[in-house]
Amino acid sequence: MRSRTTATRTQLVLAAMLAAATLPIALQAQTPQVDLPAGWAADPPVLSSLVAFSRAESDLRNAINRYLLDRAAIERRYPVEYSPVRFERLREFQQGWRDRLRELDFDGLNEEGKVDYVLLRNNIDYDIATLALRERRGAEIAPLLAFADTIRLLQEYRLDRQRVEPRATATTIDNLARQVSALTASLNAEARAAGGQVTRPGISPVIAMRAATQIDALRDVLIDWNMFYDGYDPLFSWWVREPFGRADAALTAYAAAVREHLVGIRPGEQPPIIGDPVLAEGLRADLAVEMIPYTAEELIAIGWQEFDWIENQFRIVSNEMGFGDNWLAALEHTKSLAPPPGEKPWAIFDIAEYSEDFVQRMENITLPPLAREVWRLSMQTPERQLINPFFSGGEVTRVSYPTDGMTHADKLMSMRGNTPHFNFATVHHELIPGHHMQGFMSDRFNPHRAELQRTPFWGEGWALYWELMLWDANFPRNNPDKIGMLFWRLHRAARIVFSMNYHLGNWSPQEAVDFLVERVGHERANAEAEVRRSAIDAPLYQIAYMIGGLQFRELHRELVDSGQMTSKQFHDAVMQGGRMPVELVRARLDSRPLTADYQTQWRFYGDPLN
Repeated sequence: MRSRTTATRTQLVLAAMLAAATLPIALQAQTPQVDLPAGWAADPPVLSSLVAFSRAESDLRNAINRYLLDRAAIERRYPVEYSPVRFERLREFQQGWRDRLRELDFDGLNEEGKVDYVLLRNNIDYDIATLALRERRGAEIAPLLAFADTIRLLQEYRLDRQRVEPRATATTIDNLARQVSALTASLNAEARAAGGQVTRPGISPVIAMRAATQIDALRDVLIDWNMFYDGYDPLFSWWVREPFGRADAALTAYAAAVREHLVGIRPGEQPPIIGDPVLAEGLRADLAVEMIPYTAEELIAIGWQEFDWIENQFRIVSNEMGFGDNWLAALEHTKSLAPPPGEKPWAIFDIAEYSEDFVQRMENITLPPLAREVWRLSMQTPERQLINPFFSGGEVTRVSYPTDGMTHADKLMSMRGNTPHFNFATVHHELIPGHHMQGFMSDRFNPHRAELQRTPFWGEGWALYWELMLWDANFPRNNPDKIGMLFWRLHRAARIVFSMNYHLGNWSPQEAVDFLVERVGHERANAEAEVRRSAIDAPLYQIAYMIGGLQFRELHRELVDSGQMTSKQFHDAVMQGGRMPVELVRARLDSRPLTADYQTQWRFYGDPLN
């Protein structure tokens, strides 16, 4: 029964996909004929299937849209981060939604509505938990921000539509400028006495960096507040313009002093990697909303198990290439196979054509013709390559490769880290059937789910899952391609190990960099960029690639290998369902009963500690 129901729903949606990938009938007669590459010809739209799809949409779609719009409106209305007024208003909002959701008749919802109920409930619980976490983080930086309430209250009174008294306000701003300047002078004096970086009890470089970021944000708040009056209210300008200029300069100088003396960022030097690990408590909240039933320690164990399997595969390919068990030597050889400057885009185009045709021949997913037609390629700037030295995907996919302004050493490292054989595993990951196709489909089907929770376990996990699938389907053209695919697979397993240890507080950023260089084979500059990116990403983002991929692989085994669905039905149903934790994808496709208090329970990897 479940298989027939899923197949029928999928057949409707497949027709809708094809319709979404073509022009409306009314426009076709006005549009000149375009000669598309072979295999790209679009079928006529089947608009009736889109009507059928809309009638099966979630009962809670409009409620989720309302929730998202109202939350965003409150955040705009109370823009000062770490403000107790903002915290109180958001908590009131979230608690109100939680109460109303509990009153809803869960059993009266349609199946898509039940999925959205669990999704919305989890996100409300997460928002409430992270409000408490942010309050604690605000308390940690408060000793460096004794002036914050002055700026906060100025803006909040303005947004409360209260009149300002210019002369009294000028005194307030004058005092603010003096107070911030005094903080800077005191910090500079401490630095001179210490002969370098200042150490204060309870203020780590991580906390100091968070404080410096908030000083910049408060300066922006003050600028926005001043712009409301200056030039429009003559009396305000006469009184406030001069002290405001001093306060603005004082905030800029104080933020710079905090970064230099408390964080350790020296002017003119490459800044150290300073993240903001969320520690065990923060990880628990993120694991709950992503519906991952494993602890951080169990996830690290999964990473190591995958790491060991991949290293063994590396040795097999390395022996085939004549390097024996020294797979790092095979990796070094593959790094040397980079094209000359100016030729990288054409290598990417060749891989894209090969991978799209390969997936098309597998006949296990519907590829919308328009999705294949519209993606474009762009080159990443040198500045962006400091954070992402490899590849980023979507409708506009960006590639890293040396530019003429880089140093000689940086050029060589960029070429070695971006050989086409490394790109072989990432082109389909970033384009089709990976991120570009995901974005194409989630913009057209159940877009409210993407807005509610842009879960990387669905996003990055799906793209990584295809790397696993294609490896099993003998996708690589040669041994260097295999090395490239294994390199990225090892990298994703390593991400679990280093990012979990970093966020638990077990590893420093430097230990994570050394791990990527010594155990994965990264160029050091690329490893530093990877850890720098990890330090600013959401806490679970880096583990979501491999963990999400393993979830999709196990779900494919449950539903396709068991005969409940065909592989094509499975892949198409995932795409049309929209973004959500993979455990909810499982419940949705397998018609598993959901309850209003449903909790994560799918241990898709067994017990990794035994």
